[in-house]
Amino acid sequence: MVENACAATSANLYNEKSSKPHLKQVAAGKGDLTDPKQGITEAEAIEQAKQGHEAAFEVLYHLHKRRVYSLCLRMVSNPAQAEDLAQEAFLQLFRKIGTFRGESAFSTWLHRMTVNVVLMQLRKKGLPVVSLEETLEADDEAPRKEFGTKDVKLTGSIDRLQLQRAIDRLPPGYRTVFVLHDIEGFEHNEIAEIVGCSIGNSKSQLHKARLKLRDYLKFMRAEKAKTG
Repeated sequence: MVENACAATSANLYNEKSSKPHLKQVAAGKGDLTDPKQGITEAEAIEQAKQGHEAAFEVLYHLHKRRVYSLCLRMVSNPAQAEDLAQEAFLQLFRKIGTFRGESAFSTWLHRMTVNVVLMQLRKKGLPVVSLEETLEADDEAPRKEFGTKDVKLTGSIDRLQLQRAIDRLPPGYRTVFVLHDIEGFEHNEIAEIVGCSIGNSKSQLHKARLKLRDYLKFMRAEKAKTG
């Protein structure tokens, strides 16, 4: 029954790809979500999905598809590839829903699965993936101030296209934490759960990502000034 439900929902994903508009980023869902069309809570859908009910899979898909697609898009900057990765993330969800034990929020568990799918794809492309378990003591660029908070130097009137290009140049490990924290709005304790690192390492990776982004943006502006 589970395999049939997976196949049916997978078909729906393929059908949506041809007509789905670009999905906008939405805020992180908190608490127990409810699908108003189905009149069923997220918790109920999870339990029913574990039993192989197709409608329950559909509920979970519609509750989380925008966030999953947004996360994939931010990490790969390619709408078609992001759709493929989002689809793969949901297929992984359907296969592994029975392993969800409720020890963390369902959204955190799903986003961990999504991040793993994206990082696996980036590794296949041969891109360097910075370890998220690098220690602060080994960091030669360790900041003198508390980090992991809002970076005012990266806010304001930054050209969005330039910023996205700079994000694309980040090593996948740095990119993951930056996207999750500064774009998707996750807290460091949530990021630690999603990527499997400590809160301190999440803050460290974010700080390093911001340093690299500032360098990339300075370089891009200098190049633009030369050609302008």
